[in-house]
Amino acid sequence: MAPGSPQPQHLTSRDNRWLKRFAAALAGKSSSAEKCLGIEGLRLVEEALRSSIPIEAVLVSETGRKYLAQLASGLNSSKAVLATTDRLFANVAGTESPQGVAALVTPRRASFDDLMRGPGQPLIVVLAGVQDPGNVGTILRTSEALGASGVATCSAGSLGTAHVFSPKVVRASAGAVFRLPVAEGLSSAILLAQLRVAGVRTLAATSAPDAHDPTPPWHVDLRGPIAIFIGNEGAGLPAEIERAADIHIRIPLAAARGLDAKNVESLNAATAAAIILYEASRQRAHAESVSPVQSSTKTPRTQTSGANS
Repeated sequence: MAPGSPQPQHLTSRDNRWLKRFAAALAGKSSSAEKCLGIEGLRLVEEALRSSIPIEAVLVSETGRKYLAQLASGLNSSKAVLATTDRLFANVAGTESPQGVAALVTPRRASFDDLMRGPGQPLIVVLAGVQDPGNVGTILRTSEALGASGVATCSAGSLGTAHVFSPKVVRASAGAVFRLPVAEGLSSAILLAQLRVAGVRTLAATSAPDAHDPTPPWHVDLRGPIAIFIGNEGAGLPAEIERAADIHIRIPLAAARGLDAKNVESLNAATAAAIILYEASRQRAHAESVSPVQSSTKTPRTQTSGANS
């Protein structure tokens, strides 16, 4: 054991209550009363410790004990430090080739007011029915990297957004979900009303062919308080969000050489979100030097993409 490493409590039975809790949390099957989230892998556990979110327990395997010295500075008496065999750890792990380190954490759940806070103008990303965990996690990671003040999720009719604290989303977010304010499971109608009262313009990333005057994001002023709505991978945004949005935006796509434009696939939801967020970040970083065309500009006659696929 390296100097300064915490001395773990050793767990030897697969029926141990800690191992059962880790198995359920890492599989995303914790009960509704269970507030803890299971995370796995050295990087995610390090990110959780750095973010100062509440951590109930850290579990290492025989192989993973070597990481305790690396994690020691973030561990204290309020956190249970546990160890088990490689075999028992593999039984509770959520990955095929576990590194041998996992944790039970309590994620922070943000409110609407949390989304509005930040050093600059609010830049909120709203996921409406984005179901693929990889897309959700990637959008969270991109939102943090490009300066979003927070992310909200809501349903798109009967289509819900992937749970932001599920293991797959957390892994895809690379820890961004621990640091970025995330308000989950909001009502789209209430959220739209709150945004309007707060003076936040709403932008719908659309792929609907009959959307009202859709505009490329670089022709829209993205420097003030805005909320960008990203819709379901296949169905896009619900009609009520499309109708309520202040501005409809699309990303023009150039047809590949020799192909009809209509055969070019629309962009993945996470890719579309990244392009829009990059443009917002660019404009905000050079607020005095950019003069984007106002939202009345017509979209060029090329195929365009919203937040589908």
